[in-house]
Amino acid sequence: MPTEFISLTFPNASTEINPIPNAAIDPEYLVRYARSLDDYGFNYTLVPYDSSSFDPFTVGATIAAVTKNLKIIIALRPNTLYPTVAAKALATLDQLSSGRAVVHFIAGGSDVEQAREGDYLAKDQRYARLEEYIRILRRAWDSADPFDWDGQYYQFKQFSNKVRPVNGTIPVSVGGSSDEAYRIGGSLADIFGLWGEPLKETKQQIDRIYAEAAKAGRAENDRPRIWVTFRPIIAETDELAWAKAHRTLDTLNQARANGQSRVPANAPPPQNVGSRRLLEIAARGEVQDRALWYPTVTATNARGASTALVGSPQTINDSILDYVDLGAELISIRGYDNLNDAIDYGRYVLPSVRKVLQERETSGKAL
Repeated sequence: MPTEFISLTFPNASTEINPIPNAAIDPEYLVRYARSLDDYGFNYTLVPYDSSSFDPFTVGATIAAVTKNLKIIIALRPNTLYPTVAAKALATLDQLSSGRAVVHFIAGGSDVEQAREGDYLAKDQRYARLEEYIRILRRAWDSADPFDWDGQYYQFKQFSNKVRPVNGTIPVSVGGSSDEAYRIGGSLADIFGLWGEPLKETKQQIDRIYAEAAKAGRAENDRPRIWVTFRPIIAETDELAWAKAHRTLDTLNQARANGQSRVPANAPPPQNVGSRRLLEIAARGEVQDRALWYPTVTATNARGASTALVGSPQTINDSILDYVDLGAELISIRGYDNLNDAIDYGRYVLPSVRKVLQERETSGKAL
C-alpha cells in the first residue's frame, strides 16, 4: 500500500506553545482544522483520548460529517467501554463515514491515569485484557450471528452485532514499546504505532513486530503496517528552522516552569516503556541521524509523541523518506502551531514525499 499521512485532531486553538486554559471545543475551529487536513491530502486524523478530555466518538462523528476522504482514528482504552458496545459504536461511525473508521488501542501506560477512571489492573493484565478485547471485536465484526464469550475479563451470552462495518471489518491499531505490545500488535493488529526514534532503534522495533507476526503465523503480506510519529519544525531554510526550534523549546520550558504545561515541573519519571526509551535516547545527544531533535522530549518529560524533525522542507522530506525506506507506511506529523503547521506540511511535505515515491515506483516499473 502507498505511504500515508496522519495528523492529530485539535478541537480548539490551544497549543503547547500558546495554551488556552480550560479551552472548550470550538466547533468552527474543529471544522476548519478537519477540512484543512482533508483538503491538503492527509489520509487520517487521530482523535486522542485522555481521562479529562473530550469524547473521541463525538468528535470523530463531527469530523466525518464535514470531510470527504479523511479517515478517523478513534483512540480507545479498553477500560472505558465494554467491547460489545465498542463494536457497535465503531461500526456505526464506520457506516456514517462510508468506511472511514479506524481504532487505535491504548492499553494504558500510567497507573495513575488509569486509576482516574477506575482501572486498577496491573500493566500485564491491561495487555491481556486488550488482547481479549481485540478478539471480541474481530468476532463481532466478522458475523452478525449470536455468540457467547467466556474469557478472563469479559463474559456474555448470545451477543449479536447487526451494525456491520462497510468493508467487513475495521482496521485495528496498537502502539507501544514493551514486549507485550510487540506480541499483541504483531499477532493481532493491522497497524502498529511507534514514536519517532533514531533509525537504528526504529528498525530494531520493526524487526520485533515482524518477528511476533511470524510467530503468530501471519504471512509477510499480512504483517502490521508501521506507523511512526514526529513533530516536525519546518522553515524555509535549515538555519531558520533551527532558530524556530530553539524558540519553540524556550516556550515549552517556560510554560512548564509557569505551570501551564500538561506536565508539571516536578513530574516523576514516566512509567511507560516508550517514554523511558525516548528519555534514554535524549541523554545520548540532542540530534540523532539526519535531523531528529530530542530536547523537546526532555522539555515535556516524554509525554506522548515528542521527538522533532528540524529543517527545511527538503530536510524534513528526506528524513521522512529515511523511515519509509525502513518500512514505515504511515507517517504521523503534527507540529506546535497546530493549524498553521498542518497547512505547511500539506503544502511542502506531503506532495514532495509523494512525488519522490511516485518517481521511484515509475522508475521501478520501467526497469
